[in-house]
Amino acid sequence: MPAREFVVGVISDTHGLLRPEALDVLRGSDMIIHAGDVGKPEVIDRLGEVAPVHVVCGNIDQGSWAAALPMTELVEVGDRRFFVLHDIAQLDVDPVAAGFAAVVSGHSHRPSIETRNGVLFLNPGSAGPRRFKLPITVARVKTSGRHIRADIVDLGGMTLTMENGALRSGQVGSGMGVTAVRAIPPAPAAAALRRRGKAARRHSSRATRQCR
Repeated sequence: MPAREFVVGVISDTHGLLRPEALDVLRGSDMIIHAGDVGKPEVIDRLGEVAPVHVVCGNIDQGSWAAALPMTELVEVGDRRFFVLHDIAQLDVDPVAAGFAAVVSGHSHRPSIETRNGVLFLNPGSAGPRRFKLPITVARVKTSGRHIRADIVDLGGMTLTMENGALRSGQVGSGMGVTAVRAIPPAPAAAALRRRGKAARRHSSRATRQCR
């Protein structure tokens, strides 16, 4: 019997703005991950009307509504584990040693898909107010058995896909002003990650930290 396919919608850096186009892309997801900088609690409520939501705290998330948000979260997707945090530079866990299938982050507003030592590193970019000339994007991850595929979808109509380590792109909509999305790994964060190399056991203490 074929393994069940799970669809995970991924969004980040909404900064209080949840666009109808983003909701359209996320519909049909089995669950939604928000990688922080939510901005307003209403964003979580509206996402929750689409699918169960897993949310981590971002650097702008403050106030009583945000106090319960974790700094990190380990999300079970079938028999896969996705580690979620806002800023990849703060990752102090070895994802390979911890057995994570994916690490999901936000913060940079730069969409990226990268595979490192068999682990998917995904930043869905920002779905909130436009920052500089960066695209407005969300992401989808489909996983079934050992197969995992990540798409970054520009709300203007383009998609960037990583499937079994291969990158490809193509148009998925007919919106005007379509902008092709490029994978832009945040180099400073990647360098910081290489410098860290902390033991996976530290995850247990970080996972209990809450948003301020």
